[in-house]
Amino acid sequence: MYKIIDGKKIAVEMRQNIKNCVNEYKRRYAAEIGLAVVMVGDNQASQVYVRNKIKACEEVGIKSFAYYLPEETPQKELEELICELAANDSINGILVQLPLPKHFDSEKILKLIPVEKDVDGFSAENLGMLSQNNECLTSCTPNGIMKMLEHENISVCGKKAVVIGRSNIVGKPMAMLLLNADATVTVCHSKTANLKAECLEADILIAAIGKAKFIKSDMVKDEAVVIDVGMNRDENGKLCGDVDYEAVKEKCSYITPVPGGVGPMTITMLLYNTYTAAVRSRN
Repeated sequence: MYKIIDGKKIAVEMRQNIKNCVNEYKRRYAAEIGLAVVMVGDNQASQVYVRNKIKACEEVGIKSFAYYLPEETPQKELEELICELAANDSINGILVQLPLPKHFDSEKILKLIPVEKDVDGFSAENLGMLSQNNECLTSCTPNGIMKMLEHENISVCGKKAVVIGRSNIVGKPMAMLLLNADATVTVCHSKTANLKAECLEADILIAAIGKAKFIKSDMVKDEAVVIDVGMNRDENGKLCGDVDYEAVKEKCSYITPVPGGVGPMTITMLLYNTYTAAVRSRN
């Protein structure tokens, strides 16, 4: 019998803890914790994400600073804004909502965010520290997945973990976190020779490829833990993940739903990173 890993429930518990920590920080230092969120253009999906992030900040007592710039904003103007936020002691974390419009050099923009304010965990410095298993601000989605596994008392030590996807945002940091927790890790991608065979070896299977219902039941080992990072629309326009949930769930020991699985944890870890950045700035 499979068990659903309820990301919404875990997120509620974590956010209450974060709220308590934020309140203690305010009492101790007589100061706010600030997160700056920068969005360029009018991408509807990005607007939803930004609203959710601002709402979550309010929920735990983090002060949000939202900057909405028109799509035609020049690269130099955005660079100047990021530099201003970097120098502002009231801002503990800076988040630039991706994707940026095509005329921007996103890599150059992200490099302007100081490593200590990189609450998305995307910088080369934070990824490098993660690869060496040093203290750092870790990418929100992979870190959220580790918290979910921990909440369910699912040990990854000695387990075979397969990560499908090699992005700098999810796939690579996910693999490093699992490796740091003593799992044996395989990263699969579009050039993997026999994806099905690799998946069938997985005690823990993490799908992060952005293809609706790509993972079928014949790709999942009996009693595997299946984590679905995908957020897609199926043929009926309904939200779904990278895993064919209905077909796969009966083979699993644990599985995350879409929606309500990994998604709520991603924003929760953003709040956690912002609080962590504030504490470190005091030390």
